[in-house]
Amino acid sequence: MQIFGVDIGGSGIKGAPVDLDEGDLAQERCKVLTPHPATPDAVADGVKEVVDHFGWTGPVGITFPGVVTEGTTIRTAANVDKSWIDTDARVLLGDRLGGLPVTVVNDADAAGVAEMHFGAGRHRKGTVILLTFGTGIGSALFVDGVLVPNTELGHLELHGHEAEKRASSKAREDRDLSWEEWAHRVQTYLAHVEMLFSPELFIIGGGVSRKSHKFLHHIEGIKAEIVPAQLQNNAGIVGAAMRAATGV
Repeated sequence: MQIFGVDIGGSGIKGAPVDLDEGDLAQERCKVLTPHPATPDAVADGVKEVVDHFGWTGPVGITFPGVVTEGTTIRTAANVDKSWIDTDARVLLGDRLGGLPVTVVNDADAAGVAEMHFGAGRHRKGTVILLTFGTGIGSALFVDGVLVPNTELGHLELHGHEAEKRASSKAREDRDLSWEEWAHRVQTYLAHVEMLFSPELFIIGGGVSRKSHKFLHHIEGIKAEIVPAQLQNNAGIVGAAMRAATGV
């Protein structure tokens, strides 16, 4: 069974048909740059470009980098244009895609669902937290495999700053930090999240999951197990397709 998944990020919009039996992309993904400003209309055009690249005519699951309530209304928009707030994303994107059935989900929640079903969180009980490090920091919190949606832990205050402003992948690039320097920032952030939630497992996702060998060994003093995401930066696409398959 194949369903189309699209992952809207702060820097790129990427998507592909997903094989839901294998939990992997059925074709090589298509990616376009996220427009700036990332207004609803401009982003919708990018999503349409990605979907049209494959000539897709079925259901589409789409992630959004912010709080999505009831699969439709956008409540926050940290790394895209603020005009997204209160937008009915399902109606907007469905109309732009010519009436295709559309499901919208928080980006980190989608990645987390995919990792829990197909990846590093498979068969894991207790409290599991996936954190995606990219333009910002996304989070997905699971208790015995059940998602607690829209946690947005990247916006926790840490030493007087929003955590993602200091420990995201973008922060590493903007400040030209070495992997070790950045790992120490991530360690401080993980310690704070661990203090609040006491997870058994942290899954590190986003683009940096492909380079986990460069920084994970620098992170010390965390009681929880820390592993890279197995689906790496495709987890959001897979999770979006999984959500679309259920139609919620």
